[in-house]
Amino acid sequence: MSETLFTRRAAMAAPLAAGAALAGLARPAGAAAPMLGASAGGFRRFRIGAMEVTTLHDGYITLGGPYPIFGEDQFPEDVAELAEANRLPTDRMAISFTVALVNTGSALILFDAGNGALRRPDAGKLLGALAAAGHAPEQIDVVVITHMHPDHIGGLMEAGAPAFPNARYVTGAREFDFFSQNAPENLSPLIESNVRPLAEKMTFVEAGGSVVSGVEAVEAFGHTPGHMAWHIESEGARLMITADAANHFVASLQRPDWHVRFDMDKEAAAATRRALFGMIAADRIPFVGYHMPGAAVGYVEEMGEGFRYIPESYQLAL
Repeated sequence: MSETLFTRRAAMAAPLAAGAALAGLARPAGAAAPMLGASAGGFRRFRIGAMEVTTLHDGYITLGGPYPIFGEDQFPEDVAELAEANRLPTDRMAISFTVALVNTGSALILFDAGNGALRRPDAGKLLGALAAAGHAPEQIDVVVITHMHPDHIGGLMEAGAPAFPNARYVTGAREFDFFSQNAPENLSPLIESNVRPLAEKMTFVEAGGSVVSGVEAVEAFGHTPGHMAWHIESEGARLMITADAANHFVASLQRPDWHVRFDMDKEAAAATRRALFGMIAADRIPFVGYHMPGAAVGYVEEMGEGFRYIPESYQLAL
């Protein structure tokens, strides 16, 4: 190595070393950055034709599983094998809650209302996510209730008043009839406090009914008696909002016939998963799933006994 080259390198390194030394002197002893914990949340916005869709993270819950919540009719070792094959823990899982918001240009439509701020320690964050996305609760024109489980209706009321004070409400006729008359004992108080007071502002739809042009109800019974998915179409672009037709991106999709504890009619729910995600796969359209991971937007393709979940990356940003 030449003396000239060595000298140049030394000259270049000297200011860097001096800067590092000064930084070290300026930093108080023990001032290591604190651990901040796992992060999750926020919103994701994209276009479907002339419509704008935003997914809003309401939080998450950690549970034991996936067995026996998923695959409760299977051998535990078979469920564990599926989890391990997908690099997932076999004894713990996290389930996310993600609400879809559709701006048609003339109406702002919220699909479900999340958990509500008082229901779970790591959930009930919808209003904060809505604000971060640039909207106020007063701007919501329509709240669509896909079904009446607590994590979808818990946020309809806040402090005894409607959380979305200017909204009208839409839900399945079959869903409302069941839960207003035959709600399970553990759900009845929430139906009375969060749904019944809004009944006068509520419109009831059947499969094929619309909220506005391009936003159409799709029968997806099984998870609950009147559970609905929603088909969005604008300028030839399409999206399916699947709500709780699938509750887990691996167990529900790769093994759609497996029984799920949350499904009220397990065989009907399995048939819905096969039909709905079979159509989504065949038509190669994106979907928003309430319990899908990340931004909760993705695609499926047929694989083995069921479907493989493909998270959306940049397809909807182009």
